Order: sequence, then structure tokens, then C-alpha cells
Amino acid sequence: MSIDLQGRTALVTGSTRGLGKQIALELARRGARVAMNYHGNQEVAEAAFAELEAIGGEHCLVRADVTDEAGVDELMSRVADQIGPVDILVPNATCEQPLKPIDQYDWAFFQRMVDFFLKSPFLLTKACLPHMKEQRWGRIVHITSEVFSGAWANFCPYVAAKGGQTGLARSNARELAPHGITVNMVSPGWIPVERHEGASEEDRAAYLATAPMGRFGEPADVAAAVAYLASEEAKFVTGATLQVNGGRTIV
Repeated sequence: MSIDLQGRTALVTGSTRGLGKQIALELARRGARVAMNYHGNQEVAEAAFAELEAIGGEHCLVRADVTDEAGVDELMSRVADQIGPVDILVPNATCEQPLKPIDQYDWAFFQRMVDFFLKSPFLLTKACLPHMKEQRWGRIVHITSEVFSGAWANFCPYVAAKGGQTGLARSNARELAPHGITVNMVSPGWIPVERHEGASEEDRAAYLATAPMGRFGEPADVAAAVAYLASEEAKFVTGATLQVNGGRTIV
């Protein structure tokens, strides 16, 4: 199977580092025009965009807060002006994810999780729909997490928000299917990226002990799954969750 995304415009939010960057690069390798999005470090963003440009093709880099309605509107307008309206949406932006007991969290942190994993995907999806409905083709690929199906302890704001995102994606999949728009989820396990650099050897070993394949995955594994769900080959797949975790959530 050769995945070809030529002629499609993809937006990957939070895509200048970690899994998001690898997803953006993979979609570009498959021929898509890619919009990279960031909100924080401009130097890191420009370095990532240089990697994207080196692949070739038309791409753009847009700074925007995707938890803000005005920010999403501006993002969509700038992407459309520079490389075309969005055909493939990958809501990936995230923030810090500390593990601690429920009584050590406050509602402000819960709200931050809700903003990143429910509000942002909702705003982004809503903004993409006019174009996707008009052409009767669209791909929305949510990046969820194994923490929801695994009901991780000491992580309740993130688990709850990811559960909400899963519900949003499943409901949207049923609603948007008649319009030729698929909505799916890629659910990674612990895929080591920059933000895991401080993880202890004990935590790594404990995680690997529960992984049937006995190893960590790579960002490219997640990116390949997204590319498939974004493609024409996945035209009859919607409402699905593709677990990328080496078998940890086998029931």
C-alpha cells in the first residue's frame, strides 16, 4: 500500500516538537501540504519548520493559541491563505502532564486539560467543517492516549479530558460520516520524546514490564498510523481507535 496525500492540506497542531513534529513530517513525505502550528518557542519552531521545508512542497508555519476561539479563527484563515483550506486535521497540541494524587490538583489545572483536549479539538473541527462538507471529503485524526482505556491513577485530569476527547471523536464520526468525513483516533502508549527526558529508569522498566512487545515505540510508529487514517486507503474507517502501544491494551 502506497499512501499518497498529494493535493491535500494538513494541519497538525502543536507540531514543532515531539509526536506532532513527526506526524507533520510524515504527512509531508506522503505529499501533503502541511501547516505546522506552535504557540511557544519560536526558535524550536523555526528549526522544525526547516526540517519540513527540506522535504519539499508547499508548507507554512503559524503561531496560534489553539485553545482560544479567535486564535483558531486566525490560524485557519492564515493556513487557507498560504497553502489552502484544511482537508486533514490532526488536533495534537498539549501542555504539561504531571502525575499526582487527585487532592493535589485544582480546578484550574482540570480546566487547562479541558481546554487542550476538548475545547481546542471542538473549535478546530468546527472551523474545518464548511470546507470539508462542501467537498464531501475530510479526515480528522485525534491523538488520544492509552491512559483512558487503562484508567491510570494519579492522572485524573488528563485521563478525564482524554475520555472526553474520545467521546467527542466518536460522536463526530457518526454525525459526519454522511458528509464523507471520517473521524478516527490514534492512541499512543508511552512513546519517548523530548518531554520524557527526565523519566527514571525505574519508571521505564516498570512500563516495559507491561508491554507485550517488550520495547518502547517510536514517534514514526504514531506518524505512520496517522498517515494511514488520513489517506484514501482508510475511506471506510471511522470512529475507530488505533492503539499504538505494543499490545498494552489487549483485552
